[in-house]
Amino acid sequence: MWQAEVRVDLDAIRENVSRLRALTTAELMAVVKADGYGHGIVPAARAALDAGADWLGVCTLDEALALRAAGIDAPVLAWLLAPGLPLHTGVAADVDLGVASLPQLDETVEASRHAGRAARLHLKIDTGLSRGGATVADWPALLDAAAKAQADGLVEVVGVWSHFVYADLPGHPTIDRQLAVFHEGLAMVERAGLRPRYRHLANSAATLTRPDTHFDLVRPGLAVYGLSPVAGETYGLRPAMTARARVMLTKRIPAGTGVSYGHTYTTQGEANLAVVPLGYADGVPRHASNTGPVQLGGARRTIAGRVCMDQFMLDCGDDPVAAGDVATLFGDGSDGAPTADDWAEAAGTINYEIVTRFGSSRVPRVYDGE
Repeated sequence: MWQAEVRVDLDAIRENVSRLRALTTAELMAVVKADGYGHGIVPAARAALDAGADWLGVCTLDEALALRAAGIDAPVLAWLLAPGLPLHTGVAADVDLGVASLPQLDETVEASRHAGRAARLHLKIDTGLSRGGATVADWPALLDAAAKAQADGLVEVVGVWSHFVYADLPGHPTIDRQLAVFHEGLAMVERAGLRPRYRHLANSAATLTRPDTHFDLVRPGLAVYGLSPVAGETYGLRPAMTARARVMLTKRIPAGTGVSYGHTYTTQGEANLAVVPLGYADGVPRHASNTGPVQLGGARRTIAGRVCMDQFMLDCGDDPVAAGDVATLFGDGSDGAPTADDWAEAAGTINYEIVTRFGSSRVPRVYDGE
């Protein structure tokens, strides 16, 4: 008997990747960072590859090496690399590395020497996000240094890339501005004598809405898991994750009873109270106190009071409820249960955060479609 679980439908991931694959002639990188957006990095990666993904994208070197340790030999790009990491292990494992500065390039060259083979690089230009990537002012120096390292046989520049600010709002002016900067950066690449095989810019939103940004490779992340990056649109994607738990305890409480810490909720009448054994230690946002939607007993209810570390409560009124009944926090919505989008709205956040929160070791993942 299970107490709480996260169910992941791998067939949904396959369907989503197939749908994305059909939208482009570019190669497709399924982004599986953050433990596959909370879905499990290795099962999610395998499902995406089953459905035609050509590449896998991760942030950290450890994530890339975990894929290799699982026997996955597909192309992998890792791009969030702090100074001092053992990059030679990634080079030796045939992991492509994202480079955005001269110091990063220097470390990668040293890693290549250590590994005894040329590192495969994807040079990143900052087109407006002001996060990772070389500024336009620093871009020529990075290109010149990379071209010299490539001529020396120490690296191979296989990609040039950037990331969108606001592609999840189609028509936003930043999209065209960034695209223009990217084209300018590509012209500089050519003038530096580099001929990278891959130019990539499109995230999930741009993969779905801007085919002119696809270039040679697209990098969907959220959409792989069936969640839409564009508010109000589903694009036929199917959410892969369901989070649910069994009611631990029920009790009848009088009208005017305060519930949970701080008594931010008080019953209006006599009520059947259900205690559900999931809390913020398991991924339930505390910001969803008094707002989080939960399906129980065929009805949608709202969390009563503050979310605790390990549990939350539901006021079920006079509806019958018993220990062992299943409370569904979110799923694909096909049965009327809330979705991750509903939870994001309730907690004042985004659907990305909702699914990636559910990675606690106390809540096992169960896979359908393996």
